[in-house]
Amino acid sequence: MASSRTSRSRLRRLVAGDGLPDSDGLPRWLAPLPTWLENLGLRLAWAVVAINLLGTAFGFWYYGFHPLPLTDPLITWQFAAEPVVMWPFVPDSPMATLFIALAFASWKLGRTNEYLAALAFFGCWKLGLWTPYVLAVFADAFLETTWFPLYVFLFFSHLAMVVEAFVIHRFADLPVRAVAVALAWYGLNDIVDYFVPIVGDPHHTALPLADSVVVGGSTVLQLAAAGAVVLTFLATFFALATRVKKVEAWCA
Repeated sequence: MASSRTSRSRLRRLVAGDGLPDSDGLPRWLAPLPTWLENLGLRLAWAVVAINLLGTAFGFWYYGFHPLPLTDPLITWQFAAEPVVMWPFVPDSPMATLFIALAFASWKLGRTNEYLAALAFFGCWKLGLWTPYVLAVFADAFLETTWFPLYVFLFFSHLAMVVEAFVIHRFADLPVRAVAVALAWYGLNDIVDYFVPIVGDPHHTALPLADSVVVGGSTVLQLAAAGAVVLTFLATFFALATRVKKVEAWCA
């Protein structure tokens, strides 16, 4: 009985808001997570950092950086197929998890970096939804080439990135200058991924169908690009709306 009471007490402390940044009273459509879940994420910030760094390492491995196994070439798959100068634009999801890890870490160290926070918000919001989108749209082709447990892991782990994005408002203010930097980065990503590759072919995440294959009246490239561009617009809207509502709350 005492052990049970102790466990409940620890759980209450984990989800309580004592000592954590305020929520600024954002409307539910901008802050859809229950407050207790936001509090839990902030309390477990270092665990969030560690999990996202592991996700970043796995993501770079997934794109073709293979220090292990030793029997593999160090650089393989998509990294090997891309010009080296364009490598920064290839591992989109691993970069997003790196941004969120660094954003949480900077906050925990008392040095909140608004630019990292904005990049993390854009990256986790955009890639957290774009990946499940293409996994669903091209499900048949993915399931022919992807181990089913890996398919499920990719789908739900990316949705978890969206959950993380909705915690950022608790410790970051998302000023316009930071949103502009994030928009510039992810807008440039969209350009080189789908429209003007600059060097070589479009640099979007490799899909299990060729870009020119027609699916439902549109090409694979068009469908992938449409999802990416729409999500970049939506990330911009949600980031700026969060900033506006925060300023309104401060002025009230």
